[in-house]
Amino acid sequence: MKIDTHQHFWHFNPVRDAWITEDMQAIRRDFLPGDLEPLLKAAGYDGSIAVQADQSDEETAFLLDLAEQNDFILGVVGWVDLQSEDIRERLDKLASNPLLKGIRHIVQAEPEDFMLRPDFQRGISYLREFGLTYDILVYPNQLPAAIGLALKFPEQRFVLDHIAKPNIKADRIEPWGDHIRALASASSNVYCKLSGMVTEADWGNWDHWDFNPYLDVVYEAFGPERLMIGSDWPVCLLSGEYPRVMDIVESYLETYSEEVKDRVLGENAKLFYQL
Repeated sequence: MKIDTHQHFWHFNPVRDAWITEDMQAIRRDFLPGDLEPLLKAAGYDGSIAVQADQSDEETAFLLDLAEQNDFILGVVGWVDLQSEDIRERLDKLASNPLLKGIRHIVQAEPEDFMLRPDFQRGISYLREFGLTYDILVYPNQLPAAIGLALKFPEQRFVLDHIAKPNIKADRIEPWGDHIRALASASSNVYCKLSGMVTEADWGNWDHWDFNPYLDVVYEAFGPERLMIGSDWPVCLLSGEYPRVMDIVESYLETYSEEVKDRVLGENAKLFYQL
């Protein structure tokens, strides 16, 4: 089974979705399951994980509804206010839906120390009780805090989104690479999504080999047992069409064994998200 572990859906709202700016015309419209399913099938993928793009309870309900109506959506990574005083009760209610697999907060928009704050960590501390994962969405400068989070909760299943968004356009590897290696070493329960890379490159001028130095770093750090492919569709459309984006990782894996390919393209996702 091949799984795209990272994609979004939305009814575009220019007020709510202010992050989708005027220079992002390609994604300033609705994107729904009917748009993604034929792309998945054409690329040979069996299903996907829908990930929150808006920080609201309504967003989580919206994605869960879509997952209930579309079998190819294998699970949802939703949002909940992890800093709320009644977080355990909120998680208890959300986790009653087996399609909810994990939680994500858009930490890239927060201060560097956000993940080390006691009220946030209190919320994280309840996730394992309900069998929920946590997607870490950060920029490279926030990786030290991610390392601290992983060390604090070694039994919690974490996954780093978009390889932490290194500056691929500028060919910058360090200190990102050192932080990646430290995060991978912090806990065997930290995974990494090979996703979101094309929007960190030169949108109109990139080739597959531009990503190889970054893929080398994460492959060496996490190994094939903790890597998962993801498209970041439809955000990826800013920089490339779906088949070309997915082919970055598939091409990188061409010389590896079938076992490695199976792990990165689907089996690891099944284990991580308990599909």
